[in-house]
Amino acid sequence: MPPFPSPTSRWHTKSYESLSPTRPELSAKGKTVVVTGGGTGIGAETALYFAQAGASHIALLGRREQPLLDTKTTIERKFPGVQVFVAPTDITKKHEVDSAIAKFHTIHDKKIDVMVSNAAIIGPQDPVSEASGDAFLHSIQQNLQGSLYIAQAFLRYAAADAVAIEINSSAAHVNFGPGFAAYSIAKLAVFRLWDSLAFANPGISVFHVQPGIVDTAMNKEAGGVAAIGFEDHVSLPASFNVWLASPEARFLKGKYLWANWDVDELKARAEEIETSAQLTIGLAGWPFQEDINWKATWKEKTSEST
Repeated sequence: MPPFPSPTSRWHTKSYESLSPTRPELSAKGKTVVVTGGGTGIGAETALYFAQAGASHIALLGRREQPLLDTKTTIERKFPGVQVFVAPTDITKKHEVDSAIAKFHTIHDKKIDVMVSNAAIIGPQDPVSEASGDAFLHSIQQNLQGSLYIAQAFLRYAAADAVAIEINSSAAHVNFGPGFAAYSIAKLAVFRLWDSLAFANPGISVFHVQPGIVDTAMNKEAGGVAAIGFEDHVSLPASFNVWLASPEARFLKGKYLWANWDVDELKARAEEIETSAQLTIGLAGWPFQEDINWKATWKEKTSEST
């Protein structure tokens, strides 16, 4: 029985055969992948899974150099053919992001096929009534600022059919407790940022992901898996990200997804999901996503005004 409402009857807590990076259908052979927060946790494991799937060039960005180098060493030891680039980067600083991505592009002369935007901070855990305005707003700004700079750098070097996987949080659409206000606001804002990017760049496939309850440093800061009562293995979001970058997942383009959901059950409902407002964040109970008439009228008026 899934612990949360789920569109699939099967609920996963670790990777499984359909997400295996060794499946030919999920091959990332020759692909160029960038992972932020790539030194530890979900980011590091995601990079490792992309290497196993055949990615040729992987860039790891993160604040601390040593974890990045450790992940680089692990990948190159297990998969000698993969070229791994590391750049200590504070993604809230535009010049550092721009420099890292530009250097990666200059060295390898490759467009970015897959961007995994994974870095984030939890911020102050205070209810709105007790929040320090400066700290509260600063944490929201940092999360949004980092995502903006990564999105802008990605667009400059993205392949025409690139994939962006935005590691979000269920806190964007579920209130788990008053202490998550700042983080919830930030993650909903980050969702809208990447959603806006997708709207303006229809050739790029953007996915929004709740990665599961993984025992990362940020999760520990938020109370840890012990406080929740269950844990998902880091292999689950890592392999799920590889699957999202494959053609099998294109029907979920633009959707908000939990890594725990069974991909085979989702695939069985591909047409239904792709052509409906299911798995989107919007105005519940009113079919804005499904009613195309207002969209056509709006586009016509917009084109006339420009």
